[in-house]
Amino acid sequence: MTSLLGYAVMIFGATLLVVAMVGVLTLPDTLARQHAGTKAATLSLGLMALGLALVVPSMGAWGRLGLLIVALWVTLPVASHALARAAISRRMKAERGV
Repeated sequence: MTSLLGYAVMIFGATLLVVAMVGVLTLPDTLARQHAGTKAATLSLGLMALGLALVVPSMGAWGRLGLLIVALWVTLPVASHALARAAISRRMKAERGV
């Protein structure tokens, strides 16, 4: 029963990742694209890791997946912020004609 729930959570996470991909490909603005990519990717990869933890019930796997989720929570927002600052800086330089 737990593995069935784990597979369902992983499928939901993968579906959310596909929705994020569609958002990245179709949204018109750089800031909107990076927002769609990072927010949905953080949630979907976290859900996929949670689903995998439910399927593989060993403590070693839980520890590694926990470290993966913490690494995602730390690195994805920082990367998103850096991309947003670069896009805004580039837009301001283009407006000034530099």
